[in-house]
Amino acid sequence: MGKVAIPNGVEGEEAVYREQIIREYSGNPFIEALPPIYAPEEVVEKLAVYPYYSEEERNLDAHYRIHLTQKLFQCFQPLPQHLDLESRISRVIRQGYLPRNPISKEYVISLKDGYRAVQNCDINANQQFRTTACGFTIIGVSGMGKSVSVNRVLSMYPQVIVHSRYKGQGFSFYQLVWLKLDCPFDGSVKGLCIDFFNKVDQLMGTDFYRKVANSKKPVDYMLTLMCQVVRNTGLGLLIIDEVQHLCGARGLGDERMLNFFVTLVNTAGVPIILIATPKAMSILQSEFRQARRGSGQGDMVWERLQYDENFEILLDSLWQYQWTRKESILTKSMRELLYEESQGIIDIICKIIVMAQTIAISTGKEQVDEKLIQQVAREHLQLVRPMILALKSGNIREIAKYSDICTAEIDYGKLVNQEKLPVEMRMRIRAIKEQKEKREKENKTSKMEQALYKLAELGIDVAKARKAVEAVFEAEGHNIDEGQLVIKAIQVLSGNTTEKKSKKVKTTPKSENDLRYIVEEGRNQGKSAYDALKDKGYIKGERNDTLFKAV
Repeated sequence: MGKVAIPNGVEGEEAVYREQIIREYSGNPFIEALPPIYAPEEVVEKLAVYPYYSEEERNLDAHYRIHLTQKLFQCFQPLPQHLDLESRISRVIRQGYLPRNPISKEYVISLKDGYRAVQNCDINANQQFRTTACGFTIIGVSGMGKSVSVNRVLSMYPQVIVHSRYKGQGFSFYQLVWLKLDCPFDGSVKGLCIDFFNKVDQLMGTDFYRKVANSKKPVDYMLTLMCQVVRNTGLGLLIIDEVQHLCGARGLGDERMLNFFVTLVNTAGVPIILIATPKAMSILQSEFRQARRGSGQGDMVWERLQYDENFEILLDSLWQYQWTRKESILTKSMRELLYEESQGIIDIICKIIVMAQTIAISTGKEQVDEKLIQQVAREHLQLVRPMILALKSGNIREIAKYSDICTAEIDYGKLVNQEKLPVEMRMRIRAIKEQKEKREKENKTSKMEQALYKLAELGIDVAKARKAVEAVFEAEGHNIDEGQLVIKAIQVLSGNTTEKKSKKVKTTPKSENDLRYIVEEGRNQGKSAYDALKDKGYIKGERNDTLFKAV
């Protein structure tokens, strides 16, 4: 998929139209240009982020290793709720595009109606438009990675797709697949509109922000214009994060904004995902019931992780990143302690592990144990300590003091139950991770076998060659290519051989066909082992597929 530079905007991806298995999705350029519908195994592969890690990093000086501990925050381990999230987003984008086929007569009519609505400042002028859009709400405890998870799923989709031709016909269109905004801190509708226009301008090269930012246009005009921009750009999904900020809206600000979201779905046909902490539940349940009834995907309630297999999968992924000199074993009691001190909040789990390693490195202790974890939780997480203690107690009154973690107000009986993935899916997540590690191991084994074969051709003892190759792997890492692996193994062998001979006061063999003689003679002439072997014809040019000449 090629890149196309949008004037004054970003680089969009050139549209590639894919054949659709689902008949209703065919014939719609907006849908056909999207990535394929992925199987769960493919989703795990695409969502997972495992930062590079090498055992050799544990040998670095302390000040380097303290920096390396921050890699842990980059790690993203897919869990069943993430697969559920990806599936929902995949569905809402495509369902929202069904009635918005850009090559249909109805879509052209909706654009004309939208233009008239902007002229008349009438946001409800396009009520006859039949929408199939159905967004949903993500409600979760602060620190559970709601925003990060949504961003990971959105990264699977190009944000802007550039269309030029469709089925042999000219079709010029900049398609905005998704847009993510933060709800203004004061719940201002005007602030949301201005942020929307600013983001669209940055992506599409338009100038809506300049037209409305300093103007005296009323909010109703901005909302109407926002609906029309959604149509003109073919916006597939709008995500509003930090919806709990509506709690600070003055007067009827919260009600007005939520009603606008409903209107945006009905008149422009764009699905909307709202992300909030439990603090927003009082507003969402009282003012957003109509929108929730039309939420075909159901609402997602992200509770804290339970002490179950999902928690263990996450902990196993994080624990493999250790930069202390001494390795710490993840025992059952250590798992229980980490859950006790984090209460299943993902952000707290990561911070405890990172700070524990940082303290272990900086103090010279060089190992994480249960006592250190307790110290970190007690002394270095003082701001969240009251919340953690409230969760530990299980006392609803204590938990209710902290609105970002209290889910007691959520009416679970009226919420659509979150889709539960079977145990088999969790096992497949673990299997995919293990398969990835197996491929890396097989890649290392394959390189070793090729290197040993070439060293054997040179008459080097297999046992010695294996030790040399393993030493190179330990020093250089697994990303070294086969050619360099062989060369560095020869250098290791020549150095070891020379050292042993000097201790035993033995003379170097004088045969010109002996590899050790060639390397020794080259060293006497100021040459490296590589240059000495190359001069004798044992190492050939880059154009030759065979690197070494058989003896």
